[in-house]
Amino acid sequence: MTINFDGGLVPVIVQDATTREVLMLAYANDAALERTRETGYAHYYSRSRQKIWKKGEESGHVQRVVRILTDCDEDTILYQVEQQGAACHTGHMSCFYRTIDGEEISGRVFDPEKVYANKGE
Repeated sequence: MTINFDGGLVPVIVQDATTREVLMLAYANDAALERTRETGYAHYYSRSRQKIWKKGEESGHVQRVVRILTDCDEDTILYQVEQQGAACHTGHMSCFYRTIDGEEISGRVFDPEKVYANKGE
């Protein structure tokens, strides 16, 4: 199967393998996808930092990849993961923790000020 890395990146939807909750959306390039496949842990490409990063490299909240799926057009990837800790850098389990009107529908799992203290986050 050939993934269509239009512009060098492909969107990656991340889903809890057990609950099927959508945890986050990130991007991967070919090298990040290959590193994910080699290690079994989720790697992404940071558009702001212009580099590959392993999810949880600073927080310890890693994602063990159970399965990698692609959509019918082969231009979007879905990682089904076992999430350790929370997925969102804000301390929430999912990046989708609030409605479009700003109402929070879930609380924080951790305090980001403590987790990212002295780590440049």
